[in-house]
Amino acid sequence: MIKAELTAEDARAGIRALEPKIDRYAKLVIRTGVNVKPGQEVVVLAPVETADFVRKLVRHGYEAGAGHVTVIWSDDEVTRLTYENVETSFFETTPEWQRVQLDSLAEDGACFVFVEGADPEALKGIDPAKPAAFSKARNTQCRAFRRGLDFNINPWCIAGAPVAAWATHVFPGIPEEAAVYRLWCAILSAARADGADPESDWELHNATFEKNLRFLNERHFTALRYTADNGTDLTVGLTDRHLWAGGCGETPDGHPFFPNIPTEEVFTSPDCERADGIVHSALPLIHHGNKVDGFWLRFEGGRVVDYDAVVGKDTLTSILDTDEGARRLGEVALISKNTPIRESETLFFDTLYDENASCHLALGIGFAECYEGGYDMTPEQLREHGVNTSSTHVDFMIGTDDLDVTGICEDGTEVPVFVNGQWSWE
Repeated sequence: MIKAELTAEDARAGIRALEPKIDRYAKLVIRTGVNVKPGQEVVVLAPVETADFVRKLVRHGYEAGAGHVTVIWSDDEVTRLTYENVETSFFETTPEWQRVQLDSLAEDGACFVFVEGADPEALKGIDPAKPAAFSKARNTQCRAFRRGLDFNINPWCIAGAPVAAWATHVFPGIPEEAAVYRLWCAILSAARADGADPESDWELHNATFEKNLRFLNERHFTALRYTADNGTDLTVGLTDRHLWAGGCGETPDGHPFFPNIPTEEVFTSPDCERADGIVHSALPLIHHGNKVDGFWLRFEGGRVVDYDAVVGKDTLTSILDTDEGARRLGEVALISKNTPIRESETLFFDTLYDENASCHLALGIGFAECYEGGYDMTPEQLREHGVNTSSTHVDFMIGTDDLDVTGICEDGTEVPVFVNGQWSWE
């Protein structure tokens, strides 16, 4: 067990001792996460504070045969200063040089590594309309880049690395360096990267998805009903040709990669016209550096018609007002409470981790891979078949310890899928 009273010197020594594991983790992200091909461009988007980890990614990229590695840096403080001093209208258009950069990399077949690491309150007090405008502009104007990710044309992987402000938020009341050390330990554990051979561990982990995927795809439910004591009572319809996915993903030509490290979910895209009832959040949502907590959404005919939040209602409003599709569901994901992240009882204040501790839903765009033949369809065709279209995709956690999920068959038969927050057969 890690002791809270670690001194700064102890923490520095601890991080030095973790270096071999961190290096193997970087190798995992490159070789299993994006699964770089010989000669392929690797693009790493990362906070400047994670530079040491990024250097490991770059080295492993070249060792794996990458033709070139491009690093695109970001910084919480610079981002905040920009939002404080620039008018909202500026963010409604992606500068041409950024669009050309991202689109050209995608069109040339690059794979993308997104290093997750940010202060959960980096944009506290910033008008949420500004980051919302920035996100919408990039997602709608960088078309090749966005399509490459949405249709899995370009392999991509999101993986975390600590920054100090994030670490002290997750582990408050202890010295900064000790918090960073504890967050590194938590990330490596959650990512199943703290053993001697993480790549082999991930081969075994991927095999565990098969039973759940087989059960769901064979049953081919027409809808799922979610109920919990907090007031959640939501029925979500599924499309006629929906497919459940999880674990390893594939490009349209069959190249395997893992979009998220860690991942514990199986997921599909629902019929965005069929969601009725109310759902309550189970964990806080951090969106563009702003917290939304204690919130609920009411759906009618697939669309959010009412909502509220104890904290961050204006941020929730900015999400829902992104476009018409932002008020409809693009994903339903099932995750047992019996996972390393949930069992660690660590709240990461970061969607990559917290969504893998809890069943969740997502507002916004759905997945082509979750509809039979979806890779061969346009977004407009997918929408005609119930797969949502939007310029955003925002996950929010609903998995309480008492959550029940019932599968509804075409003939009305009801089958328990989740009972008290876990698979019915666990």
